[in-house]
This record gives sequence, C-alpha cells and structure tokens, in this order.
Amino acid sequence: MNINDKLIERFSKNISNNINLSNYSWFNLGGPAEYLFRPESKNQLIDFLKFNKRDKYKITILGAGSNTLIRDNGIKGVVIKLSSNFSFINLKDKNIIEVGAATLDKKISSFAQENGLADFEFLSCIPGSIGGAVIMNSGCYGNDVSKILVSINTIDIHDCTEKEIKRDEIDFAYRGSSLPKDMIITSVKLKGTKKAKELIKKKQIELIERKKLSQPNQIKTCGSTFKNLSEQKKAWQVIKETGSDKFKVGDAIISDKHCNFFVNNGNAKSSDIEDLIKKVKKEVYNKLGVDLELEIKIIGE
Repeated sequence: MNINDKLIERFSKNISNNINLSNYSWFNLGGPAEYLFRPESKNQLIDFLKFNKRDKYKITILGAGSNTLIRDNGIKGVVIKLSSNFSFINLKDKNIIEVGAATLDKKISSFAQENGLADFEFLSCIPGSIGGAVIMNSGCYGNDVSKILVSINTIDIHDCTEKEIKRDEIDFAYRGSSLPKDMIITSVKLKGTKKAKELIKKKQIELIERKKLSQPNQIKTCGSTFKNLSEQKKAWQVIKETGSDKFKVGDAIISDKHCNFFVNNGNAKSSDIEDLIKKVKKEVYNKLGVDLELEIKIIGE
C-alpha cells in the first residue's frame, strides 16, 4: 500500500482527492486541491500531523477564503480546512469568550452583543473567520483584533504539540503579526467590556451602514487587495490618483464603488486577477514611486 492509499484509508471520512477549491474562495476561483482534509476534532488533526511527520505532504492552511486568491492550477499536497466542529462560541467569564478558529467574525460580534459585551462591534464588518483574523490582525474603523485578544490555542505542524500563546507574546502590526506560519490556530480567547445591549447594537448598525456606503457587497471579491500606506494615505487613493482604477484584465475588474476591491466579474481566471494586481502595482510604482503591499494572500500553483 503506497502513502496515498494509506492517507485515504486512515482519514477516509474527512479527506477528499482532487477537490475544486473555487467554492472555498470568495472570488469563486481556483484550481483543485490534491487533497482536502476537514479534521473533525483536535485529536484527528494531531493524528494527521503525526502521520505527516517528515513532511510527507506539503500542508496549506485555508480559512474562510475571504482574503485568499487560489491560483488556477490549484494546490499540491494537503489543504487543511477546519470543519464546522471548530466553529463554536462559549462564554468563559463575564467578559471573556472562547471561540473556535473557524467561527465567523460576524457571529462572534452577534454573540457578544447578545451577552452585553462591547468592543466586538467592528467584527460585524470583517469577513472571514477568527483564526485568519488573528494572524493578519484584521480590523476596521480604528479597531483591530489585537485590542480584544487574550490568547490563542495552537498546534505545531511539525512536533504536533498544543500550546497556548498569550497576547503579550505576540507582536502585532497593521494587518500582520509575528505568529509563525508552521502552526494551526484551533481556538481563541477574546475579552470585551460589559455594556448595555442596545448601545452595542446601535454601534454595530452604524458600522455596518458605514461599510455598505463605502464598500461593494454581493460581488465576487476578497475585500481590500492592498494594505493602506498609512492612516492618512489609503491604497485606494493612489490607485485612483494614477488612473489605475480603470484597468481590467479579461473579466477581472476593479470595483467602481471602492477601487481597492478587485472583482471576478463573472468569468475571470485567477491569473486575470493576479495580472490585474501586478498591472496596478506596476503603474502606481512607476508614477508615484509607491510600492503597494498585498493584503490578500495568493496561494497555489
């Protein structure tokens, strides 16, 4: 029995071969995963990582796909996407909640509101799940995950050990963190402030309305493509200033409503989105000397 057969036999209920990944990206783009593994528990995840000792298969972690462009030729090795069993929310203390890494940000915001916990309102405007939000320190409207984080529980990909990492052990930056790439977040503890539910709800609605006015919705996009240059200088401003907002490649276009949002307008390929990104990046650099940095992740072959 070869290694591929052993993999399928051992994890048959939770692993699939040659699965198209376009359904797992908000762009609705991407080629197949050689293997897609949806672990049903921490124990099964650790079991797989032990099986994969000495890196038999390259591992790629995929979250909600809200900020990820998967290339047309897909991903070699095993793509790990946590199952719905990693989506849960528990009130641990009067102002601390523990959530599974696959829990959607907006669900956390709603749970916090229902339990009279403030400081989570901004999560109602953040697409994706909390595991990815911690790694990239997601945020908006003056708030980010680093301000509400208590700790994370992780599993090391190589030695398969579990570890709790406290907030003060992590260096956070704008849309980034010092967290190593060779670990998988399984759950997160977050801390809020007790407040009247109706006041929290009011702020949630205000932020959601603010987002609707400034950002496109119900389209095939993965949110902000480039990081802002600073608080004062936004990525969309330099894109517009250089006329790059009118660029398109095939069916890959730029949103009229917010020109830092790149869009699959129906029949784009991943390569079209990536080529459009490169085209805009080159134009902005040539005209302004500004080197735009990606906020979305590009993965695959």
